[in-house]
Amino acid sequence: MSRLQDIIKSMVELYVEYSDTDGKLSKEELMTMMDKEIECSEMKEKIKSKKCEKKADRMGRDGEIDFREFSRCVSFLANSCYHKKTGKGKDCGDSSDD
Repeated sequence: MSRLQDIIKSMVELYVEYSDTDGKLSKEELMTMMDKEIECSEMKEKIKSKKCEKKADRMGRDGEIDFREFSRCVSFLANSCYHKKTGKGKDCGDSSDD
């Protein structure tokens, strides 16, 4: 299986594993998943920052995070990693919509 296909499959499997019976994540479930599934201490610090917490609150306005919102969250973290690795793009804290 290709690397990109593995990534997509893993995202779906993680979401299904941590979401409750209605197929959505609460903010607490999202944070539990992130805490368990992310090993990098620098990324964990970023997730627990006030700016990222505000983004999670906006993301789950109805109190729950659907798969689309979860995908945006993962994309946000990937963008942060990309910025760190290349120096290009916006970092987690650089968003002007905070």
